[in-house]
Amino acid sequence: MRAFTLLLAAIAIAPLLACSSTSDEDEVREEACQVAEGASAPDFLKHLGCQGDFEALASEPLDTSIPGARSVKVVLDRFDGDTLYFQNSQKYAIHYAFTSANLSGNGRPVVGSLADFNQTEYTSPDRRFLLGAVTWYEGPGVWALELAPYDSASATLMAQLYEAIRAEAWFGPALVFHPTSQAVAAEAKNLPSSVTVMTTDALFAAIDYQPLNLATSVGRLRFLTAEELATTYVSFRDIVVLDVVPNDISVVLGIITEEFQTPLSHVNVLSQNRKTPNMGLRSAMTDPRLRALDGQWVRLTVGAFDWSIEAVSSEVADAFWEEHKPEPVQLPAPDVSVTDLRDIEDVVVEGTGSLRDAIKAAVPAFGGKAAHYSVMARTEGLPIRKAFAIPAAYYVQFMEQNGFYARVDALLADAEFQSKPEVRDARLKELREAMEVAPVDATFQQRLKDKLAADYPGLSMRFRTSTNSEDLEGFPCAGCYESHTGDAGDWEDVLDAIRETWASIWLFRTFEERSYSSIDHKSVVMALLVHHNFPDEEANGVALTANPYDPSGVEPGFYVNVQAGGDAEVVHPPPGITSDQFIYGFHQPGLPITYLSRSNLVRDGETVLTSAQVYELGKALDAIHERFSPAYGPKAGNDGWYAMDVEFKFDGEPGETPRVVIKQARPHPGRGQ
Repeated sequence: MRAFTLLLAAIAIAPLLACSSTSDEDEVREEACQVAEGASAPDFLKHLGCQGDFEALASEPLDTSIPGARSVKVVLDRFDGDTLYFQNSQKYAIHYAFTSANLSGNGRPVVGSLADFNQTEYTSPDRRFLLGAVTWYEGPGVWALELAPYDSASATLMAQLYEAIRAEAWFGPALVFHPTSQAVAAEAKNLPSSVTVMTTDALFAAIDYQPLNLATSVGRLRFLTAEELATTYVSFRDIVVLDVVPNDISVVLGIITEEFQTPLSHVNVLSQNRKTPNMGLRSAMTDPRLRALDGQWVRLTVGAFDWSIEAVSSEVADAFWEEHKPEPVQLPAPDVSVTDLRDIEDVVVEGTGSLRDAIKAAVPAFGGKAAHYSVMARTEGLPIRKAFAIPAAYYVQFMEQNGFYARVDALLADAEFQSKPEVRDARLKELREAMEVAPVDATFQQRLKDKLAADYPGLSMRFRTSTNSEDLEGFPCAGCYESHTGDAGDWEDVLDAIRETWASIWLFRTFEERSYSSIDHKSVVMALLVHHNFPDEEANGVALTANPYDPSGVEPGFYVNVQAGGDAEVVHPPPGITSDQFIYGFHQPGLPITYLSRSNLVRDGETVLTSAQVYELGKALDAIHERFSPAYGPKAGNDGWYAMDVEFKFDGEPGETPRVVIKQARPHPGRGQ
């Protein structure tokens, strides 16, 4: 269970091991193949003599996080004289399927139920089978033995399986042992010196390609540094190559970054929302395949194992755009009849229909973020802040009373505004500046003062965007808008926070995102989700309630990206800052944690969260996953990818152990096709 990690210079990467490559002819020589060319693959082989034998049995690994990998599962039967089986991993996706079909009965002990098998064969010291997989990592040229991340095999059992494979495979001299979790790595320290161990860091260090969002698009290839991107306008039709991962980018048709990304980076979330290809490629800025196509129309394909790019004509590019440009998105019509400042528990009304319909019914008045927060507020045991919602009617009132809708009409009718991005950017900035100083309705102000005085006396408050155009299916628009904090002790500070948050509807990047999806800009309205802010949290993070690199569902887990303190965000990390990233097997025996990278804001050897805090977070993520399943998951009939994208904090008063607090949850769009 591995996931892509942000590999920065600050991370100390273990050196690659010389014996990990099969290119050394003195160590690795193919022998006679066991499977004839063109012949059907058998259920198993006891010896692998050549690459063809391996490919005949190999499948895509259950975990697809490292590209270019192929895997064959192995079973060593201790009952039958320590016989080794390389199982047909295309026919038998899991060890249980193979052993129950081929090694059960007929003079052998019967293989029982799947539950009994999993409980015994991965945990018992007296287990019958030693189970693992041999994976070929094409990029770094590594043959690796891997155990399930929750396997509790002793170093003695690990070494027994390792030596058996070395003796029965032509690549045996090059075999390494790759620990797949923190627990496996700890036990691997006890392995004899004859077993070569390779860390996940070392594997990642040797990989030059990172697929983030799988898709194909056609656009004009452009090279930009992140510094140039801050002052350069890009268009809907561009595919950009960048040196480092930017914190934000206007709509483009594809992204290639020289620096590797995290799966939950803001740039990747945008690519997933847009359904456009996104990849990391080391040395991308100087890659001759890309440089030869600079400024040309190209077709870029990001696949799970490799990528491709080729020049196309302008006619092909135009035809692709016409065929694939987003269908116009119709937002939920705003409901301005609701004017009460509503406690968050009462925003979504459940009980008369499906949860999905109840959420949709709340969005026109209160937006997507407040609607999802309302569902969580009524989820037993889920830790969230007390909150209320300001309905969208007050944003509409503000726009109408100050003539801002008329001003927007004038901008949209201006040909120069429509044709020149630099003019759009400047005019939208002028509009936001005017909104940030405009008067706010006196009656609304008094209602808000009364609410804060009665329920949140003396607290600084966070005014969070909750529009009818974010956190929704069809147009998630994650990060499109900006929230702000106001101190209730300074009323002008509160008004500034509200106006700045409302004004973020008219940010340039957000305007461009809506234009890309042909959204009527005036149809967007903004409610506000309001709660006490987090001034001094001890940790902040984002998580997925499923493993994004487990398409089979056989290796479930939660993907977590967490950072110490509150200044260094995990989705917008400052240059040179790394965070803790890990897969948490919350539903697996032993609750294994597989760390992919470590925060460089904590001391060496430490992690941002303790094991107890990880478990506390896991309970919250599990509750969220189950709670929203009737809206977006299997309980709603979704048999495909389902995960909730969750933001969380760990916060506590001085002297208290920080506890998890959930900030928001929204459906995750997936990793592409």
